[in-house]
Amino acid sequence: MIRRCFCVMPAFVVLAALIALPAKAGSDDKGEKGSDSAKCGTITKTIRCPEYKTEKRTVESCEYKNEQRTREVTCYKQVPVSEEKTCNYTVMVPETKTRTVTYSVCKPVWETKKCEYTVCVPYTVEQEHKYTVCVPYTETVEKKYTVCVPQFETRERKYTVCVPYTETQERKYTVCKAEWETKERKYTVCVPYTEQGKSTRKVMKCVPETTKKSVKVCGGHWETQTKEITDNCNECCKRTVCCRVWVPEVTEKEVSCTTYKQVCEDVPCTYTVCKTRQEERTCKYKVCKMVPETRTCKVNVCKYKNEERTCKYKVCKMVPETRTCKVQICKSRQEERTCKYKVCKYKNETRTREYKVCHMESEQKSREVKYTVCKPETRTRKYTVCHMECKPETKTVTYNVCVPHMVKHEIEVKVCHMVQKQIEVPCNCCGGCSNCGS
Repeated sequence: MIRRCFCVMPAFVVLAALIALPAKAGSDDKGEKGSDSAKCGTITKTIRCPEYKTEKRTVESCEYKNEQRTREVTCYKQVPVSEEKTCNYTVMVPETKTRTVTYSVCKPVWETKKCEYTVCVPYTVEQEHKYTVCVPYTETVEKKYTVCVPQFETRERKYTVCVPYTETQERKYTVCKAEWETKERKYTVCVPYTEQGKSTRKVMKCVPETTKKSVKVCGGHWETQTKEITDNCNECCKRTVCCRVWVPEVTEKEVSCTTYKQVCEDVPCTYTVCKTRQEERTCKYKVCKMVPETRTCKVNVCKYKNEERTCKYKVCKMVPETRTCKVQICKSRQEERTCKYKVCKYKNETRTREYKVCHMESEQKSREVKYTVCKPETRTRKYTVCHMECKPETKTVTYNVCVPHMVKHEIEVKVCHMVQKQIEVPCNCCGGCSNCGS
């Protein structure tokens, strides 16, 4: 808007200067004598007026796109380290021995016995029975019946039909016509720009630290003890047995151990921040308006007219007629017959059967019994001790960066050009002007 105002201002300055010219200005312009003599009191002058034209120009704009990058980061990882050690320990080894034991067993003895029982035995007897049956038979008989026979008769009748015909008529209808109007509007654009800043980030490191702690160690010694035990077979029989018993002892020792402590450090770093600033721009857009418009058209209209016609049709009449046919009739007569059937009867019969009876008898047996005695034995074993060590590890991390790049676009711009035009200016010196007197 400011550029347009500066372009229009020279035109108004030129017009104001030409109007305020003195009477001598008309005599100084020798090239314009012919035009001034055409009409008394006016002078034809050439001025430069601004004229706007729409031109296409290429403009660069900044756009952003996401770009994926990688960087290496050092992190510390605790790795387990195993160490093999040996130690002595005592194990009670079991030893199996055998002895003979006498015991009593109950043995089953089976005995066979007999008993009598009565059974009801079935048997069949054949008998005769007389019965009466109805036997069917057929007989042919003549029968009369009446049938209706159709007869056709031709007749005439009149009827009215609507016959269609077309007729052309004129009709008016309204159509909405589109008209486009160009308007201007202002809009605000956020223009991005980058700015660098400095800050610090915290990095964790593992630092070894040696400390001492007290550990309880389990030990002991073997002692021989005597005890009285009773026999399983004879409770009155007691005997004395010597056995070794492990007596545990607990002692405390100081052991040095290494632990890793995490320490936080501040490391300086730089970062890029993308910011935006607002910029006001103008653009042109078209607005569509619908204007109603009346039009005429020819339409074919269908109409009907009545027309009388005649047609022939047939009428059916039913005439009765007597006919005869043969029909079979089913009849029945009684007949006496005989049949044989079996009857089931029962009689008692005495029978015998054998069954077994069981009774228990005691018997003396002997067997060998195994028992276990424990003996101490010293053995050596290896065991693994695991402790943690802190080791650095490098990893590759991917991150997204917003990268700016310039893009060229074509836009329409209004350009102001100065064009020469001829105008007539009134002359203020008509009385003393030589041109006007001639």
